[in-house]
Amino acid sequence: MFTGEYRHTVDDKGRLAVPSRFRAQLDGGAVVSRWIDGCLAIHTRAGWAALAETIAALPITDPSARLFERSVFAGANEVELDRQGRVLLPAFLREGIGLVTDAVVLGARDHAEIWAPVTWADYR
Repeated sequence: MFTGEYRHTVDDKGRLAVPSRFRAQLDGGAVVSRWIDGCLAIHTRAGWAALAETIAALPITDPSARLFERSVFAGANEVELDRQGRVLLPAFLREGIGLVTDAVVLGARDHAEIWAPVTWADYR
């Protein structure tokens, strides 16, 4: 389970240190994607597969369901943690949420979320 709120920085290459409490859960790799409410999500591979099944069950005749599916899957990137426990966040994902140098990483039960600090402060 992902819990807690952490402050981290994004380096010049777009790498973000994953909180040490989350690293063991992401050891087998992860998927970073656009997410709802103006943030990014980090899912375990198993969590991503479960989410894909849930989205696949949405009615294809529903325009909102199609939009959600396209947004999540088009904005998804498989990642591996490096030796320092960092993930590389593609520029298009960072730019999409206004993430520059500082980030808020928080637990959201079955996934982690990455927020630009200003967006997180406004959302809270």
